[in-house]
Amino acid sequence: MDAVTELLGRRPGKIIAVHLNYPSRAAQRGRTPGAASYFLKPSSSLAGSAAVERPRGTELLAFEGEIALVIGKQARHVQPEDGWSHVGWVTAANDIGLQDLRTADRGSNVRSKGGDGYTPLGPSLLPAAELDPERLRVRTWLDGELVQDDTSDTLLFGFAHLVADLSRMLTLEEGDVVLTGTPAGASVAQPGQVVEVEVSTVDGTRSTGRLRTEVVDGLPLAPWGSPPHVDDAVRADAWGTPPAQGPMLPDELRERLNRVAVATLSVQLRRRGFDDASIDGVRALVPGRRLVGTARTLRFVPFRPDLFASHGGGYNAQKRAVDSLREGDVLVMEARRDPTAGTLGDILALRAQVRGAAGIVTDGAARDAAAIAALDLPVYTSGQHPAVLGRRHVPWETDVTIACGGATVQVGDVIVADDDGAVVIPPGLVEDVLAAAEQQEREEAWIAGRVADGAGLEGLYPLAGEWRQRYEESR
Repeated sequence: MDAVTELLGRRPGKIIAVHLNYPSRAAQRGRTPGAASYFLKPSSSLAGSAAVERPRGTELLAFEGEIALVIGKQARHVQPEDGWSHVGWVTAANDIGLQDLRTADRGSNVRSKGGDGYTPLGPSLLPAAELDPERLRVRTWLDGELVQDDTSDTLLFGFAHLVADLSRMLTLEEGDVVLTGTPAGASVAQPGQVVEVEVSTVDGTRSTGRLRTEVVDGLPLAPWGSPPHVDDAVRADAWGTPPAQGPMLPDELRERLNRVAVATLSVQLRRRGFDDASIDGVRALVPGRRLVGTARTLRFVPFRPDLFASHGGGYNAQKRAVDSLREGDVLVMEARRDPTAGTLGDILALRAQVRGAAGIVTDGAARDAAAIAALDLPVYTSGQHPAVLGRRHVPWETDVTIACGGATVQVGDVIVADDDGAVVIPPGLVEDVLAAAEQQEREEAWIAGRVADGAGLEGLYPLAGEWRQRYEESR
């Protein structure tokens, strides 16, 4: 039976959608929630495979392929381990939204995501009892090109958790629909384009078939009420452009920083009043490996059983931080200078390398040290320890201001490290500090040449008087 026909026959009372639930999408958005959040869509937005109108004069009709859960048994005060038993069926969904109205409806999404035909479902229902909730796949095609592809084993919040979470405060009734979030790749469709969404088992033996939505021109919006609003930020969000997560470091500056000693940079920072810019107590796991990049941050708090139970397992802040790294990022960890438990292992280090990270700095310990050292990833740590983080630490939050090795680190700060240690350079000081450091090293190279020739240090180091004049003439 057609999924929408059956659902309409059951008269669904509500459609509940999850804001962010796939790590790939969270990384694209630049934020990873610690708990699920939701919004409502009206049942009048339900549709099957059909056309959907983009109002004339608007530009950002966004599609989001999703796995939809249809409640089969009333749920209230359900335990997480029992949540899946209240799901009757699974089907494909397209959570359509008119992003031009997002500014007017931010948070509620009443008009931006509640339009007629903005929740296509189908074409068929798969019985939940016959499925493994962690072995489902959602794929989306735009004009035949695959643009979304992810699986339910990566979810931030599993299906059973969503049912239990919602049932804490409201009754989920038979026929209600839960849209479980979209992976990376959601974007914008233009009139004339076709979006197709399919949900299947990972092995491909069961499938909903493809839900087909064609975008067509519609009538313009009436002039009353909130007008459409589009700017660069709205466009970037709708098209799926990754947000900036702190200032990017231009390649030219990165290359120059890579040629300057950390000791020299430290001198120049101190001359500008930054006496606590060094990350004390950390050393390269593999001597000789330099590190240059922009900071992303992770904070651990001291171990406490109840906090570790709620924050230590599953897709915790530590894993979310690593999964969201971009090329050139340095993950800096605050572990309170406690080297008696690992804050990094070989699997997470490998993931950071695959993501293109420039390196990792932690004032805690690393475990699997030999395996990490074998990777092509600079890692600076206060030591090595075989214990997992739960011995001393609870992974707590990401991309906040932290203290690492006595230095304050903010997202976007520039981190430079070599065998002497690591320093933190505020973005606004990078060019000034770097230019002065380069000048200092040119002078010191000239001084070293004179010392090698037998010259004494008086007036030569630092340069003064006649030696200064001779240096200037040599240039």
